[in-house]
Amino acid sequence: MNFPLKQPSQIALIVSLALGLSACNDTQATVSTSAAKVEKIDSAAAIEFINQAEADLANLNIEANRAEWIYSNFITDDTAALSAAMGEKVTSTSVRYATEAAKYAHVELDAVNARKLNSLRSSLVLPAPLDPAKNAELASIVSELNGLYGKGKYCFADGRCLTQPELSNLMAESKDPAVLLEAWQGWREIAKPMRPLFEREVELANEGAKDLGYADLSELWRSQYDMEPDAFSAELDRLWAQIKPLYDSLHCYVRGELNEQYGDEVAPKTGPIPAHLLGNMWAQQWGTIYNSVAPEDADPGYNVTELLAQNGYDEIKMVKQAEGFFTSLGFGALPDSFWTRSMFVQPQDRDVVCHASAWDLDNLDDIRIKMCIQKNAEDFTVIHHELGHNFYQRAYKNQPFIFKNSANDGFHEAIGDTIALSITPKYLQKIGLLDSVPDASKDIGLLLKQALDKVAFMPFGLMIDQWRWQVFNGTIKPEQYNQAWWDLREKYQGVKAPIARSEADFDPGAKYHVPGNVPYTRYFLAHVLQFQFHKALCDIAGDTGPVHRCSIYGNEAAGAKLNEMLEMGASQPWPEALNVITGTKQMDAKAVLDYFAPLQVWLDEQNTEANRQCGW
Repeated sequence: MNFPLKQPSQIALIVSLALGLSACNDTQATVSTSAAKVEKIDSAAAIEFINQAEADLANLNIEANRAEWIYSNFITDDTAALSAAMGEKVTSTSVRYATEAAKYAHVELDAVNARKLNSLRSSLVLPAPLDPAKNAELASIVSELNGLYGKGKYCFADGRCLTQPELSNLMAESKDPAVLLEAWQGWREIAKPMRPLFEREVELANEGAKDLGYADLSELWRSQYDMEPDAFSAELDRLWAQIKPLYDSLHCYVRGELNEQYGDEVAPKTGPIPAHLLGNMWAQQWGTIYNSVAPEDADPGYNVTELLAQNGYDEIKMVKQAEGFFTSLGFGALPDSFWTRSMFVQPQDRDVVCHASAWDLDNLDDIRIKMCIQKNAEDFTVIHHELGHNFYQRAYKNQPFIFKNSANDGFHEAIGDTIALSITPKYLQKIGLLDSVPDASKDIGLLLKQALDKVAFMPFGLMIDQWRWQVFNGTIKPEQYNQAWWDLREKYQGVKAPIARSEADFDPGAKYHVPGNVPYTRYFLAHVLQFQFHKALCDIAGDTGPVHRCSIYGNEAAGAKLNEMLEMGASQPWPEALNVITGTKQMDAKAVLDYFAPLQVWLDEQNTEANRQCGW
């Protein structure tokens, strides 16, 4: 494991110079002593700045959370305006503090303050240049890119104009390759106007990153992982190399099944899979084609949605049960305010944002969820996931404000998903939803369904920022944007565009996180970490069975170890947090392979029996 090399402090350089020259005359020593005093003053000034910035940002965060909560739950022109104004205030304040933090980058500080200073300096996703005119230009571009995506629609010849969620639903449900192709191609038309805006945005943000002391935006983004940026990139390559054989087996099987369904003209037996056939607008998760590729005897014999209905589960009871998972591990119950202030059901009298989310309004105990719960299996899992965020937020509430976050940005997503991995038949039986646990013969179907979402996602989760980082550092030139995108899609995913694409297109812009400037590597990390956490917690719980059948429900030893890590927040480098649960400071994708081991054996058998040529 490689950690950041500390820059030589000004005081260290001055003292070494003084020692080397002290035999010459006393004047040099006097000069170095004065410089050392300046350094001490700089250290005191840096700490004073950190304390002030932390206090200001803590107060601003509460104000911003409340404004955003009100907007998300009462969508009007007025609340939108208030939310936007608050967003501008947060951005300008964060930029100001990041810029000032850069001035103290080489000051010698204690470990805690050095960590806080680095966080202030590196936490900006899109740093604005110091030039006010360029700052305003960047803000305008960000707004315009978001608007182009948010207002995007595609109109079919029959007059139907569909939004992105509606087009995604169509791609999940249709099996007509012509319809799938039209929806796939149509959505990507909305991204073409983004191209010159994105190119200019990169120029401006790179300038902002340089103002903060980074070579480019790629270095800034990769500097947030307690490692040298290049070492972090190498770590990602290592993790992907572990996962790739499992992904190759899944890819080979799915491609073969699609070939049988669609024929050689639409879904060739060899080479990359055409992207429009995988049930998802971006071919990032393949779960919606499960019924097309599932083995004949895959039915586990139960349906969670039906079980919830049979046992009288309404929206509140679903949340209560998810809370019960955490209290069974030894966590305290959710506060009364959670139940009175959260949103569980879509209101009929106003517009709201229904996308499921977890909130921490006051950096202490005012935790909430906001979602329009549907009484089905998917939302039962989502609720467990969202409460994972809430219990994490409450666990680190006693940390200083800057450390009130996850150990790295992959940890927060991973914790919710770790809990969701324990929603096994064994768990469903323990809480009275299932009479008996199906035998192991039903495991392949359950594992295949998981793999189509989780394993299929991993190369996509990795490649988006692989593309962006190379754009930021100039390896990918503007005239290569689209070709490089598809080169990486093929390299990592074995997926290709179903029709010819050119540099008149800007297909990266059809994925929200690119025009929305949301870093994506966190999702790849979360998909690795959740399995590593799950395996380690199952070991702590003393479960000696197959890890995919394990649930830590009811095990307080596992809960205590989990809470110990959660309480750390971002106060320590992430390897220290990882070590608390797993006993190692290195991320390891072997747990992914362990979890899906029976499936990989089965996939390889199917591919061999069908004489499939794997790879692309």
